[in-house]
Amino acid sequence: MLRASHADRDRVVEALRIAAGEGRLTTEELEERVEAALSARTVGELAPLTADLPAVSVSTGATVAEVEDVVRVEQRFAPVERTGRWVVPRRLELVTEWCEVTLDFTRAVVTQDTLVIDMAMRGKTLTLVTGPGVVVDTDALALEHCKVKRREDDDPDAPVTLRVRLTGKKTFGGVVVRPPRRPLGERLLGRRS
Repeated sequence: MLRASHADRDRVVEALRIAAGEGRLTTEELEERVEAALSARTVGELAPLTADLPAVSVSTGATVAEVEDVVRVEQRFAPVERTGRWVVPRRLELVTEWCEVTLDFTRAVVTQDTLVIDMAMRGKTLTLVTGPGVVVDTDALALEHCKVKRREDDDPDAPVTLRVRLTGKKTFGGVVVRPPRRPLGERLLGRRS
């Protein structure tokens, strides 16, 4: 079997994003197939991921910009987590009561340059784990009995890859914006890699 290159994986991921933009894949299917494409070792593992989709030209990427992905999360009392490889939608609506919400962008698949998080959150904490190039804007967020705590990333000169805009209202609890945690050994020794 022929080993897959980074370019082979990227072509399949782009074809999957285009198919999702055309309505051929649901958000869940897109997430599953993108994760499989990114972890594929051989070209044979990549082929089935697009076998049921029409052939597309991925050179322009114009169709990708048309994706209007809205994900709504309604939850009470149970934690909400998006970590590891997950596809970042264009808009995320968070309607939660007394739920810890964690959105980790360090390994997320970013398909556009802006994510709007429209919040109606009451209680507990919204934690945004950012990496280099992820910028969080809280100017349009109404806070009531709530604070925003930020710990900036070490690389302020990194090019912006994703702009996260928080809108709506957050009551009680807090909003935490922080980089990923360092490995335990580095934390104990007080060093950065």
